[in-house]
Amino acid sequence: MRRRDLLAGLAALPLGQVLAPQPCNAQVFGPAPTPPDQAVARFNMTGFRVQAWQDHFARDAGPAILVDVASRSLHFWSADRSLYRLYPCSVPLSEALTRRGRTVVIDKRAAPVWRPTPSMRRSHPDWPAEVPPGPRNPLGPFALYLDWSNYRIHGTHDPAKIGREASSGCFGLYNPDITELFGLAPVGTRVRVV
Repeated sequence: MRRRDLLAGLAALPLGQVLAPQPCNAQVFGPAPTPPDQAVARFNMTGFRVQAWQDHFARDAGPAILVDVASRSLHFWSADRSLYRLYPCSVPLSEALTRRGRTVVIDKRAAPVWRPTPSMRRSHPDWPAEVPPGPRNPLGPFALYLDWSNYRIHGTHDPAKIGREASSGCFGLYNPDITELFGLAPVGTRVRVV
């Protein structure tokens, strides 16, 4: 198909269908989780790059997560590499807040309590000391705690952040995606941020 034909076909679709993100794992990687509220998140488009686990992890690494900051995507491979998932994610606001390298999932929490870091509290003294589980909790329904202090992979109360530079260091997923990942990634899962 020529590019001109593709663009003409896209122009014939209603604007919402063109701009609404389609779950990237729907056709290639098996059934997708329930899509997020597309009215809120339809402009969060990102350029995913499929990654190969061999480029980042040893064969015996067990389950593995790769966060690709440049393409704002999170990749998951099961221990036997038979299952692969690719999720859009939010990334830190700046390079100064972005930590790269290798870490590991050390804890998993359903309905986590969010506590701003000391630096967040200094910048925003009006913020509460903690936010209990619920619709206003910035961590969403699930969180994977990394062995880097104050870094998490978690859901979100604001799906408009997904696909953007929007966090103070954590990596956010749509709530249906973190729900799936929470069930797939055990404590001990290797994580690499590139």
